[in-house]
Amino acid sequence: MALVSRGFHGKRRGNDGRTPPGQYLVDDFPVLSVGPTPRVDPDRWQFTISNEMGVKHQWSWPQMRALPEEKPTVDIHCVTKWSKLDTRWRGVSLDTLLDGIETQATHVMTHSHDGYTTNLPLTDLRGGKAWLAYTFDGKPLTPEHGGPARLLVPHLYFWKSAKWIEKLTLLMRDEPGFWERNGYHDYGDPWQEQRYQGD
Repeated sequence: MALVSRGFHGKRRGNDGRTPPGQYLVDDFPVLSVGPTPRVDPDRWQFTISNEMGVKHQWSWPQMRALPEEKPTVDIHCVTKWSKLDTRWRGVSLDTLLDGIETQATHVMTHSHDGYTTNLPLTDLRGGKAWLAYTFDGKPLTPEHGGPARLLVPHLYFWKSAKWIEKLTLLMRDEPGFWERNGYHDYGDPWQEQRYQGD
């Protein structure tokens, strides 16, 4: 049985050129998760990037927080049809984390503490397009929103911004993650309304 939700319905509040087709704007920050919210202790938190040869690069929480940070302000768009504009984050660019990692990979599988996975082209994590985020709106990221750290890939539907991130595996080919195996689009461009397989 496919776990596909056709989303919520809400009132669209105008088109300012920043809201993709089929989306409506929200002022709050809805919480949507597949299962229970993990409680990840930053003292035990570790982030790993493994290249296609199995070589691992790892960071503890203090090591991650010591890296140069950025403060992106971005619009986010959920596949369940809500959008939130001008969200403020703080975190480490994936460009910084991938710098110096030897790879010929084309794709990435993200892995979360709760077993969640989602796939991405590697190019969508480079070029200032993605972050490992640990604050939202000036405060530490709460567990409900993926704290202590989540992936932030705002140009794609928000299920690609995996909560409770713990690992990236670099791949030589695309492989579907959790929602992609259950009917969601492999890529998820909100401007093309790529919600489901076949869109």
